[in-house]
Amino acid sequence: MREREFQPAVYLLASQRNGTLYCGSTSDLVRRVWEHKDGVGSNFTAKYGVTRLVWFEFRGEMGEAIKREHQIKEWKRAWKLRLIEETNPTWRDLYPDLL
Repeated sequence: MREREFQPAVYLLASQRNGTLYCGSTSDLVRRVWEHKDGVGSNFTAKYGVTRLVWFEFRGEMGEAIKREHQIKEWKRAWKLRLIEETNPTWRDLYPDLL
């Protein structure tokens, strides 16, 4: 088994296609998405079933990921939907790709 490398990332989760969205940042994307899927990621994602990883972007440093997260959180919903659909038009859960 190879050791996982940790890299700062910003990500978007969705409850379903065009559903509720959640934006976050983390230093360990695999662990953080697993936490959301397990219901311990945040009260918001647990309450609204927001567990599908639909977009992510790796960054060089954690500060960059946090800055990008805050930028995306300020965006209009239509801009977030466009960001997702540019790389994931079917809103497929990308989490298995990380494993």
